[in-house]
Amino acid sequence: MDRNFAMEFVRVTEMAALAAARFMGRGDEKAADQAAVDAMRRMLNSIQFNGTVVIGEGERDEAPMLYIGEKVGTGQGPRLDLALDPLEGTTLCANGGVNSIAVIAIAEEGQFLHAPDTYMDKIAVGPDAVGAIDLNATPTQNLKEIAKAKKKHLEDMTVIILDRPRHKSLIEEVRRAGCRIWLIGDGDVSAAIATCKPDSGVDVLMGTGGAPEGVIAAAALRCVGGDFQGRLNARNTDEVARAAKMGITDMKRVYGINELAKGNVMFCATGVTQGTFLPGVRYFSGGAHTSSMVMRSESGTTRHIEAQHHFDRKPRI
Repeated sequence: MDRNFAMEFVRVTEMAALAAARFMGRGDEKAADQAAVDAMRRMLNSIQFNGTVVIGEGERDEAPMLYIGEKVGTGQGPRLDLALDPLEGTTLCANGGVNSIAVIAIAEEGQFLHAPDTYMDKIAVGPDAVGAIDLNATPTQNLKEIAKAKKKHLEDMTVIILDRPRHKSLIEEVRRAGCRIWLIGDGDVSAAIATCKPDSGVDVLMGTGGAPEGVIAAAALRCVGGDFQGRLNARNTDEVARAAKMGITDMKRVYGINELAKGNVMFCATGVTQGTFLPGVRYFSGGAHTSSMVMRSESGTTRHIEAQHHFDRKPRI
């Protein structure tokens, strides 16, 4: 995959972030998400490639744009698959919370797991704990193995978990193990990536979240040498049937990071609201600043891009 695509796709997340940030704190989730979707699609269609959305806003009858299976790009050039979330943390953005981002992962055709819109049990760690995780083990067993790999005491470990009623027993077990807990309202893609940043203070992500976000997180961790495991956790028979329609029949299977995102992948993200992962959009008279991250698995390169946008000079897409 041509490395020059990295800059092309970071412009996509920049435009989505700029559009969504207009709705920060205004309480309108639908408007914020729609603005991000519209901007992301316009920018994608300006890039010379033959793209297919494999992780997106939902199935065709649920999402008018960036739906699963939608073709994007000019139709000329390499065939690439996209796993995207124009606004990860929609509620965070609408409420003025932290860590809302625009994100996209890119791979060669057929390299992403076609995950249905259901739940996924997840565990993610950074490079210093690769090989220490096992979704078939208990949370306590995992925490002990991760602590051993990281050469840390359990009481020095921080586990990041989505603040949801379904995680009550997980939270209780992590507390009994003696670990610290960071509860977050949304945004488990950025939370998974935080496990790979030594200055984040996060050692491991645990819990159940969206399966599409799990694929995106796995792609990101592929680029920075982390580790991730996921297991689909359907909520009803309709979701089981949807998974089967996508070719997934074993709902107990644990997917490793290289099964969720294979081959050479790229990952781009731009901050929408302020966050520990990326700063959000900051406006000035006539323009705005954005902060983005671009990563490539092939080279292991991570680039942090600070951009200054002047709205009177932006080309029309």
